[in-house]
Amino acid sequence: MTAELVRGQNHPLSQARLEIRISAGTPIVAVAALGDENGRIHGVEWVAHPGAPTQPGLEVSRQAAADHRLAVDLDAVPEAVHRVSVLLALPVGGTGPVRFGAVAAPFVAVTGLGGDEVASYTITGLEAESAVVALELYRRQDAWKVRAVGQGYAGGLAELLTDQGLSQAHQLAGTVNDAVAQGLARSVQAPPPRTADGDRSRQTAAPALGPDQGGTAPQPGPVPPVSPYGGQTPGGPGQPAPQQPYAAPDPSAVTQPSAPTAGGSIDYSHPRRQNAAPPPPPPTAPPAAPGQPAQPVAGDATGWSMEERLYNQVWGMFEDLARTTAAYRSAVDFAESRMDKELEQVLSDPRSRIGGQGDAAREAARARHTELVTQAREALDRDLTQLAAEADVVEPALPPAYARWDNPAWHAYRVPMEIPMALRLGDLHLPEADRIRIPMLVRLPLERGLWIDSGAAGASDGSFTDSHTMSRLAMETAVAHAARLLAVYPAGEFTVHVIDPAGSGAQPLAPLVQTGVLAAPPALGAAGVADVLGRLTQRVDLVQMAIRGGAADSLPPGFDTSQQLLIVNDFPHGFDDRAVNQLRYLADEGPAFGVHLMMVADREESSGYGPLLDPLWRSLLRLTPVADDHLADPWVGHAWTYEPSLVPPGSHVLRQVLAQVAAARTKFM
Repeated sequence: MTAELVRGQNHPLSQARLEIRISAGTPIVAVAALGDENGRIHGVEWVAHPGAPTQPGLEVSRQAAADHRLAVDLDAVPEAVHRVSVLLALPVGGTGPVRFGAVAAPFVAVTGLGGDEVASYTITGLEAESAVVALELYRRQDAWKVRAVGQGYAGGLAELLTDQGLSQAHQLAGTVNDAVAQGLARSVQAPPPRTADGDRSRQTAAPALGPDQGGTAPQPGPVPPVSPYGGQTPGGPGQPAPQQPYAAPDPSAVTQPSAPTAGGSIDYSHPRRQNAAPPPPPPTAPPAAPGQPAQPVAGDATGWSMEERLYNQVWGMFEDLARTTAAYRSAVDFAESRMDKELEQVLSDPRSRIGGQGDAAREAARARHTELVTQAREALDRDLTQLAAEADVVEPALPPAYARWDNPAWHAYRVPMEIPMALRLGDLHLPEADRIRIPMLVRLPLERGLWIDSGAAGASDGSFTDSHTMSRLAMETAVAHAARLLAVYPAGEFTVHVIDPAGSGAQPLAPLVQTGVLAAPPALGAAGVADVLGRLTQRVDLVQMAIRGGAADSLPPGFDTSQQLLIVNDFPHGFDDRAVNQLRYLADEGPAFGVHLMMVADREESSGYGPLLDPLWRSLLRLTPVADDHLADPWVGHAWTYEPSLVPPGSHVLRQVLAQVAAARTKFM
């Protein structure tokens, strides 16, 4: 059982190795201090802070962040230590708030290494304070306990440390503030040209967008692509634009440089963050040997938290792979066009058409072609090797929201307390780099609905799947996506409805139905369709009127404010014209007011409605239940192969996760 502490309350600890999880509505500094039996700090070496993140038995974060995880090993602290205090402070000199009363109450939880929560404490009642002793772990008669403290200090960290008996309090507070300001990290710089040692840096010739932000794919052409590791290649990629590109997000969500230029650095800032993100953390891998590429590090990007840094790193890998492949394709196209031109010149001269001179000219042209292609392939392989090494360290470090279903992170799953930044919908790869899979991450809450194509189709590997099998696979894909959405939202903050007019999706829907995570059983028949669509349409109307009228508190008592997802199977069976119009309304207006659509449908079967449904299809992101190359990146228009994120055959992880979601939902209600 988790003990929810109030100020002054204590709780026994049964294990020595613990994790302190801190969540706040703004970036804060986390410090851990060792104290004697009177609570006094004997020296700066008794304090773990961003400038010195490790001390005996302690490890804290290296920078200010909205979320922290502090490691504590009570068996490793010195014998003279009887108290471990967790201190929180607002950064000094930044653009954020200067008092805790202006932000949401910080939340602190003590957990075991397996994630099981032992005790938690919400620090309420703070006003002018800018530093606070959140809680303390203390020793009594060879047993450890945790106590909720909540003692705030208007004078900041210096006043707090002084009260703890530290004589160098002001000097240490200055050291902490300097460490936070500098970030103890390196920034992402505009990369230099490729050097002989193949050093790798990211660069871009256009504003950086994520894998979920494509817009209409730009037509490749006159602009030479830029290799992410330096240098331009002649020509253009010459690839046709795919039929189903990503759709553009709200332009206000992306930081757009006024004049993008080739070789500029990627903007890794959070798309909705107004103030600049801190630089990335210092690398934890050993420095590379001279002449060798840098060792990749998970989270090697800017961001306020590890989650955001990993999101930005995946974003950068996606762009890197797009551009280095474009450079290779351009080089190959250039080599072929050059060879064709040289062969044409040979054939245009009657004197060189026959005899040894012509044969030699043709052989020379082919040799130059082979040399250029070989050089391009070597450069591509060099970049792919580095990207593959980065993928190998990033994939295991991903949190559940970003991880594949076979990632061990799911086996340690706990219902989260906060909504993650993004969600993984599958993987993306290119034919030149089939071994590298880039996670396809979309930001939360969803900015557009999803359409999972259930029509018979040929997969990218040349196989063909009939319509019956595709319908089943499409529903299994929809269930996997819905389960992931349920799993990454806090308890009670995400609700799923299902419309299955003919009941054809009963088998794939079994995990959702049997675990009890649905708001209600799947709606059947025309009456069920009308009922669900009517309720969700009315919900959007109510929230829309309340928000636009500036009266959000006027919603009816007990109104469910959670995000809503509607899964529609077998469309258009069971839908009349009124229901179709309601679907279009939900697709257009729903996402902005907390209602999201997931259609499982064959577009050809819906062709009877004619152009009426075209706006609906255009507003949804098309996904497929089998590998298919229908998505485009926003930089060079590559056709990317998409593979859905599915549960491995025979795995019980999905049901185990949904069982936890259902239990948390029951407790919440």
